[in-house]
Amino acid sequence: MSIAVSYHDKAEKLQDFDRFATGPFDRSDWFSLLCEHVAHPLIVIGEDAHRKVALPLCETPEGLRSLANWFSFTWRPLCRNDEIADDVLAGVARELRSRTHRIVLQPVPDEDGSASRTVAAFRKAGWVVFREQCDENHVLPVEGRDFAGYWSYRPGQMRTTLKRKAGKVETQVLRTFDEAAWRDYRKVYEASWKPEEERADLLEAFARAEGEAGRIRIGIAKSGGEPVAAQFWTVENGTAYIHKLAHVEAAKPLSAGTTLSAAMFEHVIDTDKVDLVDFGTGTDAYKRDWMERVRARYRLTCLDWRQPAAWLPLAKALARRLARQSPRR
Repeated sequence: MSIAVSYHDKAEKLQDFDRFATGPFDRSDWFSLLCEHVAHPLIVIGEDAHRKVALPLCETPEGLRSLANWFSFTWRPLCRNDEIADDVLAGVARELRSRTHRIVLQPVPDEDGSASRTVAAFRKAGWVVFREQCDENHVLPVEGRDFAGYWSYRPGQMRTTLKRKAGKVETQVLRTFDEAAWRDYRKVYEASWKPEEERADLLEAFARAEGEAGRIRIGIAKSGGEPVAAQFWTVENGTAYIHKLAHVEAAKPLSAGTTLSAAMFEHVIDTDKVDLVDFGTGTDAYKRDWMERVRARYRLTCLDWRQPAAWLPLAKALARRLARQSPRR
């Protein structure tokens, strides 16, 4: 089977793969944003007579890595989910051995088989692949419930808090990108407990694009006319994605974050009729109060043992694996 592999530094070629996208982090417009903000992007495309596969990557001094950032919920090869595409992916992986000694891919999901298929393809191509969990993803399968049905299963303390504090703040859910609302979001974030936002310009560009596409949901909670909590969600293909949320630390006694979250959940469940709510990555304990399932996100470290540059990282990876497997005394 003859596989042609090409390399590109812009994401326009990924438009052909948008038909495989299931969410915001598979689309060519997302990768176009990253190409503008990330150094040395490398879009790798492989194709034969039947299938095409794309690997959005970037070059680093240590090798190649997935084209993703702190804001990405997932990264996966872009292709059809079938055996022919897997063969093309293996062909691309084989060709990449002439390009680098090391490739790190993350955060790769496996509920759709992406991690397992990628590991198999790279191993078939001669790479040594280490698969380890790097993060977790909390989700809520709605399963036909309305918000009232969902809320009845939340922890008693949450339900009591909302009942006592709901009247303390006014909430609003916007379905378009609104300049004033985004200023409120920025104001809340800057007064919150969270660290300074990395690449706030990229986040705003993404929010504007999602607003133009009709996918954005911005929630604002105010007390006395002042914003005290803000959230940025998007909705597409039956899934609501929770991207960012923050509340003013000084207004914590108002429980504005809980009140606003309840309003956002109610909106996407009862108005948007989503099937799934995705809380992104992170091990924050509070997410378990709102969500009902946890999915793993994986880091795949691919090393070409034939190249001397891979020997030290290969030895370190093997040592880490042995340390994890050794029984503790």
